[in-house]
Amino acid sequence: MKLSHPIAIRFASLILSGVIRGWLGTLDIRSLAAEGTDPLSGPRRIYLFWHEMMLLPAYAYARLGIATLVSRHRDGELIAQVAGMLGGRTIRGSTNRGRDRGGAAALREMIRPGRHRHVCITPDGPRGPRRVVNIGAVYLASRSAMPLVPVGMGFDRPWRVGSWDRMALPRPFTRARAVSAPPICVPGELDPDALEPWRQRVQDALDAVQARAEALAEGAACTDPLVTPRQMWDARRT
Repeated sequence: MKLSHPIAIRFASLILSGVIRGWLGTLDIRSLAAEGTDPLSGPRRIYLFWHEMMLLPAYAYARLGIATLVSRHRDGELIAQVAGMLGGRTIRGSTNRGRDRGGAAALREMIRPGRHRHVCITPDGPRGPRRVVNIGAVYLASRSAMPLVPVGMGFDRPWRVGSWDRMALPRPFTRARAVSAPPICVPGELDPDALEPWRQRVQDALDAVQARAEALAEGAACTDPLVTPRQMWDARRT
């Protein structure tokens, strides 16, 4: 049943945020960042990850000053409130300009200098197709001059929800891994018919880092140093 009353949404958000803290707090969470993707340094960026993995960044990386684009529909309100209770920031709208009345306003907010340090988008959300990059993310990068950073995220043998995105639910006390690809700088003010090759480039990069994150979560060897969220937060304070 869909929640619609503001009090019901608020109550559900309180419950869910507490559950997420306790649940994901049992995980061994580590990340591997490509050069030029550290959110604590460098220019403003647009980070991309698949919709099905939203639990991990909401819990582990919410306090890094990255604002997440969240749909204006009712489910989006619940997600936005949960994210806020976990310490994150949200922008309401969509990069699907023709399917969300708040899309234009959201684009203006994301592009506006100084409003947010970085922006985070699920390029296959809010309704799919699953793991297909929407052209709107590339359009935003072209308009804003902000590089795109594909981020793969994986859990070890997660449970799956029967939703369109097959949302991943981590098993307690297992591994979670995040891997970022080098930034992709989309040329400014591209014509609409010039966006597709760049969309495919982003698609390929996101597919690659997603596969690596899932392999690391399942126990694949890694010679590069992996960083915990605590180490990232400590670096932010220094």
